[in-house]
Amino acid sequence: MHSIHALLEVAMQGKASDLVLKAGAPPIFRVDGRMHVSDLPPLSVTETRELAYEILFSAGRDTLLLEEDKEISLNDSPDDLMEELYRLRELDLVFTIPGIARVRANLFLQRGCVGAALRIIPLYPLTVEELGLPPILKRIALEPQGLIIITGPTGSGKTTTMAALIEEINRSKCAHVFTIEDPVEYVFSDRKSVIHQREIGRDTASFQAALRSVMRQTPDVIAIGELRDAETMEVAMVAAEIGHLVITTLHTTSAATTIDRIVNSFPQHLKQQTCQQLASSLLCVTSQRLVRRARGGGRVPAVEIMTNSPRVRKALEEGDTTSLYACIREGSHFGMNTMNQALERMVHSQIISVEEALQTTSNPTELKQMLRQQ
Repeated sequence: MHSIHALLEVAMQGKASDLVLKAGAPPIFRVDGRMHVSDLPPLSVTETRELAYEILFSAGRDTLLLEEDKEISLNDSPDDLMEELYRLRELDLVFTIPGIARVRANLFLQRGCVGAALRIIPLYPLTVEELGLPPILKRIALEPQGLIIITGPTGSGKTTTMAALIEEINRSKCAHVFTIEDPVEYVFSDRKSVIHQREIGRDTASFQAALRSVMRQTPDVIAIGELRDAETMEVAMVAAEIGHLVITTLHTTSAATTIDRIVNSFPQHLKQQTCQQLASSLLCVTSQRLVRRARGGGRVPAVEIMTNSPRVRKALEEGDTTSLYACIREGSHFGMNTMNQALERMVHSQIISVEEALQTTSNPTELKQMLRQQ
């Protein structure tokens, strides 16, 4: 049987982003967003459990290396973690393959057997240029205060984009940066900035607890792994209003629906206040998808951008979210573009195919019209 490290090396050689393990099936790799069943033999129930033990051992080893108090760390033995997996039915872990990659693992039970989904993460954050993100994001990341929200569906690269913005700050200015994550994925090395990374469950009890205390820790930049509830949203907006740069992510499908999602998370009597807070604190909302290249393989981000232009600010102050799409479409002077405008440019530059663009867009009728006019 292959070890978990050997399977991950095979995945990385094939440029896979994920490795999926299931009893009764061969190891499965996700390459360029698509699942590929490997030619390796199917895994037995015993083999998947043994691979899970290897994952737990690797995560426990990382804990031992980090913790000075070995007695505390020894409580997280593979056997203890396996018992916790069967008690909780799922478990999130992160471990490092030295010199190669970090791995975010989710272990779970399915039909009484152990399954696993592993995401492969580069050891070091990539830059805005390396990721092919819009250059305007570099300028926005260096703003002294405000709220940046990175959105998109699962697997669209939100965490990678957030890491790129933090790394841009790290390389460009002296700042005190706090990240609050569940779990910590990218690990930063201090350059010009000082970066503290706090993990839910290990370094702090919850997002709410960490956010309540972070204001007393003299931060310049606060990166929140995900806006999960109204309380987290409220703290993020307040922090941005009172002078901090806040970077966070949210699972939504467009910039305009992001505003609706935030506003509708609050009761009716607080919605107008929330719109006012967004109008005063918002720097930008991005919505991204990863699309397959027309040539050479791999994927590139298609990014919708909404900045807080005067027209957007006025719409937010009035609670008029229905006009935001038009603001984005007509706001190129302020660095804005819709998803369809981003896809149209990529088709025109022959980065992606027309078919890929039409599969990606949520408004194919509009995109077809734009491509015909082109």
